[in-house]
This record gives sequence, structure tokens and C-alpha cells, in this order.
Amino acid sequence: MSRLARLLSFLLVALVPLAPHAQEGAPPPPAVTVIAVEPQNVTLTTTLPGRVAASAEAEVRPQVNGIVIERLYEEGGEVETGDALYRIDPASYEATVEQARARVSQAEAQAGATAREAARLQELQAGNIVSERALDDAIAARDEAAAGLQLARAQLNAAEIELSHTTIRARLSGRIGLSQTSQGALVTASQAQPLAVIRRIDPVYVDVTQSAAELLRWRRGETQQALAGADGTVRLTLADGTDYAHTGRLNAAEPKVDPQTGVVTLRMQFANPDLLLLPGMYVQVEMPVEKAEDVILVPQEAVQRDRRGRPIVWVVTDADTVEERAIEIIQDRDSDWVLEAGLEPGERIMVAGFQKTAPGGTVTPEPRAEAHGDGAAPEAGGAADADAEPGGDAEAQSAPETAEQ
Repeated sequence: MSRLARLLSFLLVALVPLAPHAQEGAPPPPAVTVIAVEPQNVTLTTTLPGRVAASAEAEVRPQVNGIVIERLYEEGGEVETGDALYRIDPASYEATVEQARARVSQAEAQAGATAREAARLQELQAGNIVSERALDDAIAARDEAAAGLQLARAQLNAAEIELSHTTIRARLSGRIGLSQTSQGALVTASQAQPLAVIRRIDPVYVDVTQSAAELLRWRRGETQQALAGADGTVRLTLADGTDYAHTGRLNAAEPKVDPQTGVVTLRMQFANPDLLLLPGMYVQVEMPVEKAEDVILVPQEAVQRDRRGRPIVWVVTDADTVEERAIEIIQDRDSDWVLEAGLEPGERIMVAGFQKTAPGGTVTPEPRAEAHGDGAAPEAGGAADADAEPGGDAEAQSAPETAEQ
């Protein structure tokens, strides 16, 4: 054997023991964060725009003419039924009452005189001293005086009512708005502008519009049947995107369809103890429409989009390999997506570490850490890395896209 052949044989023998050590130094598969999905029963909802309305509203208007001499309430404050709000100059109405009382006294005197005259003539007629005609005239005068007394008393009552209307009182308990008149202003019983408006805003109504087709489902009981055993309360989202603390209920539906839009107005009722909701405020109402059984909920940060815009998730198989899976989304629920199809119970899906691998790659799955009382614990593996995926739909992520077939 030549010297070169012996040298090559020696090198081969020397390199054979080093091969296992080279394999032991290979990096492990990248760590990614996964969760196992399980079926749940959830109540599906629909979001409808709406406006807040007072549960009761009363316009304060004068019922007599006169000059306002005093305002007796604090603008924006609470008033009770019967509270005095304004005072109109009562001088002319007091004079009218005195006149009516004088007429009553006059009518009482006239009625008494005619009654006595009729009684005397009745006694005389019994002895055939006076004619029947004279007696009839006396009785007619007596009855006419009695009717005049009733009329005078009615006029006195009307005058007293008008005098009482010089003090304008609240006809509704609630919160009163700004005054539209001031001291010294002339008001009339037939004026178009109210002096103020009282609104009851605890509870409040929220009016929303819904399609006539959905209303038919309610009328037929299909929605109630679909919601059997589900949470039937109505929730509210405020204009700033925050959730309202109190839930509501459906009160009634307007028995008329708008011919231009084809929608029906629904009225919800919400408690408003903190007076956070004000009439005219824009809100969004979350109404239950159906109870979905055995559906899968996945975090929104686990969902990506392929080039066609279809939602997908990355599933970690039992062999710890990554598999791309298309899913069907029904709707969102808080920070999750509600799936109609695409996943099986118990399957593991990736929620972080997308930048470290690709479909078909091998990974080291690590369960996502549960949140503690003082905040969320850092996620294991890829969830704690700097290149972990941000929350939300993966249209804003740079994960690999699936090529069109």
C-alpha cells in the first residue's frame, strides 16, 4: 500500500468517532407557544347602532298668561312631581278670584230670597189665597237662582284654578334641563317654546334599528328557541369603545317597518344609576341571536391570512411539526374568534413564535402560561422572544404566506 493510501485510511478512521459529537452539537427545534383548543357553548350576538332616549319626558309650559317673577329650581338638578318651578305674577288672577267670590255671595243671597218666597206662596196657595200662576213664577225664580249659584261657584272654581296655575309645578320626577325663560319675561298659555324640559334618565331607553327579516324571527319565536338556555341579556358599548357596566333587556318593537330602509325600531331598557347615559348619546348594542354549541374559540393572535385573504392557523401535530390549517370564522367574541369549522378538539395551535418556523418545520411546543392575579405571566419559549407575534389578525404580521395553488 502506498504512503498516500495509508494516510487516507488513517484520516477516515480518525473522523468516524467525531461524527456523533458533531450531531450532538446541532441546535434543537425552535420553541413556540401553543394552546390546546376545546369545544365550548357560546351565545352568538349581533351589534346594532342605537341612540339613548329618556324613559319619560315632560315639557314645562305655562297654562296662563303673565310675567315670570321667579324661578324656583336649580338648572340641571333633580325635581319631584309637584315641586314649584316658576311663579307668574298672580295679582290679576287674585282679583278675578275675589270677583268670583262676590258673585257667589250674591247668588247665594238671591237663591235664599227666592227659596223663601216660593215657600211662603206654597203656604198661601194651600188656602187658595194666591193663584197657581204666582206660585209657579216663584218656583221658577227659586230654581233659576239655584242654577245661578251653581254657575257662580263654578266660575269661582275656574278662577281659583287659574290662580293656582300662576305657580308652575313639575308634572314628572326627573332631571330638569336649562331654563328657556328668565325673570321678567312674558309667557302665554299657547306659546310653542317650553320653559324647560324634565327627563327621567334612570332607567333610560336605547332605540336601535333591525332588519324586518330578523324581527320576523323574533315574532315567530325562532330566536327565542335558538337562545334557549343562553344568556339573553343585552349589552352596551359606549362611544369611547368601553363596555357599559349594566346589562339591559328588550322592551318592545315599533309595530311598523320603515318603507324606505326596511328596518324596525327596537327599544331596550338599561339601568342608569350613575347617570352616565344621556339622551341623544350614540351607543352600540350587542344583542344575543343564537346559542352555538360545541364551537371552538381561538385567540385572535393565532389567526393569520393567506394570500387569498382566508383565515388560517398553524397546528402543531403529535410529531411536533407545523401544519397550516384553513378555518371558518363565525364572529369575534372579546379577544377570540368563534370557529365554525377547521379544528378538532384537543388540537394544539400556535399563538406565538411564528417568525421562528414555517409550515412543515419541526418545533418544540410549550404551553402558554396562565395569567396571574397581578398581571399576565410571560409566555414560555417563543412567546417571550422579541420576535413573538403581536395580537390581532395576522394581516399585519410578516409570517410566511401560503402560495396560491
